[in-house]
Amino acid sequence: MTIRTVIARLLLGANLTLSALAAAAQDSRPPVDGEIRKVDAAAGKLTIRHADIPNLQMAGMTMVFKAAPELVARAKEGEKISFTADRVDGALTVMSLQERP
Repeated sequence: MTIRTVIARLLLGANLTLSALAAAAQDSRPPVDGEIRKVDAAAGKLTIRHADIPNLQMAGMTMVFKAAPELVARAKEGEKISFTADRVDGALTVMSLQERP
């Protein structure tokens, strides 16, 4: 077996492990219902009135979350949403966002 083959197999194994960890992390973040109250595109933040967030042990309230630019760009004030959130480098962050009917 060549060193290139060994490295390729190690990288494939690492990629599969990271994929499994990402899936497990996603499962620990149940979707939460909410409503976008304010979009601050310049700051990359969304103010969301939300239900309880179990993975953060947080009761329902209205608060500000950081969000990736692509999520902020498609968010609309007043929009009913389902979202997931987690702590990223200490900051409460929206991880996924979907419009609810």
